[in-house]
Amino acid sequence: MLVVISPAKTLDFETPARTNTASIPEFLEDSQLLVDRMRELSPADISKLMKISDKLGVLNSTRYETWSLPFTPENAKQAMLAFKGDVYAGLDAETLNTKQDEYAQQHLRILSGLYGILKPLDLMQPYRLEMGTKLNNARGKDLYQFWGDKITDSLNHELGEGDVLINLASNEYFKSVKPKKLHARIVTPIFKDTKNGVQKIISFYAKKARGMMVRYMIDNQIDHAEALKDFDIAGYQFDAKQSSDTEWVFTRPEQ
Repeated sequence: MLVVISPAKTLDFETPARTNTASIPEFLEDSQLLVDRMRELSPADISKLMKISDKLGVLNSTRYETWSLPFTPENAKQAMLAFKGDVYAGLDAETLNTKQDEYAQQHLRILSGLYGILKPLDLMQPYRLEMGTKLNNARGKDLYQFWGDKITDSLNHELGEGDVLINLASNEYFKSVKPKKLHARIVTPIFKDTKNGVQKIISFYAKKARGMMVRYMIDNQIDHAEALKDFDIAGYQFDAKQSSDTEWVFTRPEQ
């Protein structure tokens, strides 16, 4: 069983990493091609491309100019410790122990516009490049064409016959995976909150719930997808009536 999540825009490279254990991303040669492409753009170009402020355009231009190989613990940080935001608040990777890190390294993958796919302990340098960015490149008009089958092939390399891929990524990022070419059943958990008597997906809560489900998997060392139906963190409960074979719905009362 593997689970995929999205990265985050917010990064923390100031806090020292709590562990020295680290790995190297699979597709750094491809990342270098994207970095070289981004270096062709001015800060104003980057702001326009990503629809971000001038200040953030300058910041990310500087990030690409200073991006350099090889990655070391001195110039890079483990992905699950570097990313912040709602999903990572739910995951709370800062409090994992060595055994939990090992489980995460085996079962968790982070989809990334710049790095393609990351293991939790893969070193990375700071960047911003969302998967949906329409960046013209040598392989096509956007990052989906740039990554092609590479992300799917990487997942297939790790998935065995009868395995399940738990999709806790956003639509934008999961579009980089090609389901028809994947050698596994895909299950997408959906989190609904009750508001004014109506059950619906509320982005902030859903993102945090995705991270909490990953943490639940890690805490319980789950290796069988069906066990996720017992997820009951923060008041969520599996709703069999709303669920299907491919979408598992979890609901909770109004907060």
